[in-house]
Amino acid sequence: MHFIIGGAFNGKRAWVKNTYNVYENKQWVSAYDNHPLPKNLIEFAHDVVILEGVEIWLKQLSATIVADKCREIWSNYLENWLTWEQAGFDRKLVVIGTDISKGIVPMEAEKRRWRDVTGWAYQDITAKSEKVDVIWYGLNQKIK
Repeated sequence: MHFIIGGAFNGKRAWVKNTYNVYENKQWVSAYDNHPLPKNLIEFAHDVVILEGVEIWLKQLSATIVADKCREIWSNYLENWLTWEQAGFDRKLVVIGTDISKGIVPMEAEKRRWRDVTGWAYQDITAKSEKVDVIWYGLNQKIK
């Protein structure tokens, strides 16, 4: 798994498109295009699956579920995705998330819960990823 993180509108999508342009057989799933969060990736007949907008899916998840349960559900998603990736020699999962941890902590409990859940999810993604890149202003910095 390759995790891409960075600020909003900092060039993550363009960087991923440029980096993974050699793969013709890829599936792009985006929360920004209102795609639902895939529980597993078996339904995709592609070598590369790109999941974009993780923070949006986590916002939807945390809107109705307590934080600890969100993290448990997210962990199950990650395990399913990694199982899919490891089941094929050429399979690659790319996960793109926007960093929402900067700035002032929100006053509203539901926004704080979203921020907390997203932070935990990003830690879990980072721990399980082979590679992690931070994208700022179109430039990447490899951190793992």
